Amino acid sequence: MAEERVRRRLAAIAVADVVGYSRMMEIDEAGTLLALRDRRKGALEPIVRAHGGRIVKVMGDGVLIEFASAVEAVHGALELQRRMAELNTRLPSERRIVLRIGINLGDVLGEGSDIYGDGVNIAARLEPLSPPGGLCISAKVLEELRGKSDVQFEDAGEQQLKNISRPVRAFRFTPDVAMEAPPPLSKHDRPSIAVLPFANMSGDVEQQYFCDGITEDIITELSRFRQMRVVSRNSSARFRGQDVDMVKAGRELGADYLAEGSVRRMGARVRITVQLIEAASAGHVWAERYDCAQDELFDVQDRVVQTIVSTLSGRVNAAGVDVARRKPPTSQAAYDYVLRGDALPWGTPEAAAKALALFCKAIEIDPGYARAYALMSFALERKWMTDMSDSLELLDEACWYAERAHALDENDTLCQLAMVWAHVYRGNYEPAEQHLAKAVALNPNQSSTRTDIAIYDNLRGEPDKAIEVLLEVKRLDPFFDPSWYWGELGTAYFNARRYDDAIAAMRRSTALSVWQRVWLAASYALAGQIDLAKNCAAEVVRALPDFSTRCFLAKRPLALPKDLTHLEEGMLKAGLPP
Repeated sequence: MAEERVRRRLAAIAVADVVGYSRMMEIDEAGTLLALRDRRKGALEPIVRAHGGRIVKVMGDGVLIEFASAVEAVHGALELQRRMAELNTRLPSERRIVLRIGINLGDVLGEGSDIYGDGVNIAARLEPLSPPGGLCISAKVLEELRGKSDVQFEDAGEQQLKNISRPVRAFRFTPDVAMEAPPPLSKHDRPSIAVLPFANMSGDVEQQYFCDGITEDIITELSRFRQMRVVSRNSSARFRGQDVDMVKAGRELGADYLAEGSVRRMGARVRITVQLIEAASAGHVWAERYDCAQDELFDVQDRVVQTIVSTLSGRVNAAGVDVARRKPPTSQAAYDYVLRGDALPWGTPEAAAKALALFCKAIEIDPGYARAYALMSFALERKWMTDMSDSLELLDEACWYAERAHALDENDTLCQLAMVWAHVYRGNYEPAEQHLAKAVALNPNQSSTRTDIAIYDNLRGEPDKAIEVLLEVKRLDPFFDPSWYWGELGTAYFNARRYDDAIAAMRRSTALSVWQRVWLAASYALAGQIDLAKNCAAEVVRALPDFSTRCFLAKRPLALPKDLTHLEEGMLKAGLPP
């Protein structure tokens, strides 16, 4: 009885599959699913119907289609590929949906709405042999096409297909303009951002120039941040004056985040608003407004752009860290390991060990990832600073990683900064300053670069200058709050002999490192708060039982002898071991 219900018939079978589907899902799962749904409704289904076919089933990124005619199957598949190519022209390469299609003519078994048999299996095996954007057909299909189509197919020879006992002669069609398959997922793929044209809410033509200028300046300055990809101005300009669907705009621009803003005149003052939006959900990540006098509008443009760029880059990076933390360990790419490691606090040996392990994994996955080497160098330097032996092994290793990072990508600000500190800890200030100048030239708006300048100034004996820069960074980006910030501000106040300010700054930190606690103990001591100084010193010794003032001072790259003597006085007064 069961055999009577299974019907055999001759059919043309097409199997289509999305090239690079797994890569696209890893980058943007929700956006990919929405894009596939749109293509199915807008292109696949109407074209299949027009050629007398039916969609048997959709399987994730694949689709099984039945046609009554081999000629209609090929013509329908060609029309589908042409339509897909048209829809892809306005998309960045990583967001293009490209198909491979295999077609066979043969017997199929029908059961309900589904079909089975060698006819289906051969089509499925031919599909991977198709060029992206093209077709791969069997000899049976080609025979049906003779005299009915001008399309030229290339003989691919006899193919031994998996689980098919006899060889199948295959023929390929490649479009004149080869379809570009989405590029493979970079092991350290970066978040992307598009800056939409700022809206002129005032109707003042002069302010339109300002809107255009501020949009272009933001794009230019964001492009300096190597940890993100910035969509070109030409791509985002088409959204000028539109009521933008953020999810759709994100998909079309290939952007994870969108920045939009407006300029509005209010009497004698002008208000500039800006917001950062996560494209996949259209959710707001951050928003701010800036006010200035009408006659100051163009004078404050640079300051406004600097503030917006500093904050935007920090918010994109923070959002990336959150995404990386949510991913299961098995899906972590090198970029995600670096994000997670860099976000860890500096304060404990446990966190330092975890950071080193994450950077090691990133380098294992991608031995050419320069930023992973740079961050590994920083982590090893921090470990060396708490090593109370006289060994230089950790420092030598840190310097090797810095040099490797620089060799891999000298145009990355972080790699230049790795070289700065590799030289500073060896007392080579002249080459350190050269690398610092290159880092600033590459990206003067990066908050971490500016704080490195301040830390360097403090070590070279200019604490007041360092304090000014550190506070300015916080004004530019109120969200900038790495675990080490308050401790570094506190050490600058200490060198400026402002002990109460040093204590206040360091006490604001939720993750003060062991070596920053040494400065806090010295600050308490020289401020006359001896009991607190001794308590803090005891915490240092508990964390580092072999701690010695001599060894600690030997690893502080303070350029002025008076600053070393000053720190030593505070440490010994706090009761730290000599």
